[in-house]
Amino acid sequence: MNSGLKDRISFAQTNQQGFGTRAVHAGVQPDPTTGAIMTPIYQTSTYVQSAPGKHKGFAYARGKNPTRSVLQETLASLENGRFAVCFSSGMAAMDAVMRLLKPGDEVLASNDLYGGTYRLFMQVFAPIGVKFRFLDMSDPALVKQHLHQGVKMVWIETPTNPLMHIVDIEAITHLLEGSDALTVVDNTFASPYLQNPLELGADVVIHSITKYLGGHSDVVMGGAVVNEEALYEHLSFIQNACGAVPGPQDCFLTLRGIKTLHLRMRAHCENGAQVAHFLRSHPMVGRVHWPGFESHPNHEVAKRQMRDFGGMLSFELKDGSMADAIFLMQHLKLFALAESLGGVESLIGHPASMTHASIPREERLATGLTDTLMRLSVGIEDAKDLVGDLAQALEALAQKGKSLD
Repeated sequence: MNSGLKDRISFAQTNQQGFGTRAVHAGVQPDPTTGAIMTPIYQTSTYVQSAPGKHKGFAYARGKNPTRSVLQETLASLENGRFAVCFSSGMAAMDAVMRLLKPGDEVLASNDLYGGTYRLFMQVFAPIGVKFRFLDMSDPALVKQHLHQGVKMVWIETPTNPLMHIVDIEAITHLLEGSDALTVVDNTFASPYLQNPLELGADVVIHSITKYLGGHSDVVMGGAVVNEEALYEHLSFIQNACGAVPGPQDCFLTLRGIKTLHLRMRAHCENGAQVAHFLRSHPMVGRVHWPGFESHPNHEVAKRQMRDFGGMLSFELKDGSMADAIFLMQHLKLFALAESLGGVESLIGHPASMTHASIPREERLATGLTDTLMRLSVGIEDAKDLVGDLAQALEALAQKGKSLD
């Protein structure tokens, strides 16, 4: 990285420029060759060297790519961190972080977490000797109860996927002071706009960049952000050695998406609040899981560690069956039935059969993830249209019920 780029990043961080300013400018400088204001797509696999081992910081694109380097600097700035490492998917980022462990190490993890994370833990790392214990991390006392010398990592999702539990990051990291256990926070649901776990004591922040950071449902990518240089060097080694790197086109698209992250997140939050309140007031809807409600068990924690409550929520029908939930999802017109989240368009999913199908049913039910639970990723459309779409689908379900009476 050249000194001018370092100066720009340092200025953005040390002078505490606003998030929107950093989203547009951090890590980015005009192309020195042409003056192009957008970071070029360096679509190359290798780089010419003036002599063996003598190059301009780039030797082979698996190790480094200029477009990726800019994105990594931008992501680090948004998380108020020092270093970021990007991977070909969120799962690849998680896999790289898990490779910091060795057989016999134990991980304490949220018992409500993304199904793909559970699958990675139990089907990839558990068979090679890494141990896992799943806890309700919304209660720090429960985490404290299970801490011992063999615990080498505490894995947190907050808000959790899909029940929207809130974990007190600072309380958990305080419990780990003096130990060699790493605190890892999956910050995908919140995004750096709403929450910065490194400032609350976390060692590693994970993102599925596919979601809010990319924001347009056209990129698959992951990232990890750290402050400790040794951690950064280790993750960079894994990135290069294992090769799960993102392509320059995806890095370019993500850089473009990030420039509007602050604007999109405001709309997600505003729309999410309106949708959540509508659903809670509807007579056919049972529980609505959203941390913005004062009745949410850890609402005060969410207020303290988040800047707003986000566009993710989940809900159940009051007296409905799984068939009723499927009927409702299939009768929505704006909410698309699809996996993923965080794009500009609104999505609805059925965790039990989609994103969390890899978790055994008895374990899902034990955490409160029922077969009728539906998860919403509220987009940036007009809120009145999103509420209207849910209203018409609920009315269609009501009419269906009447026709069967």
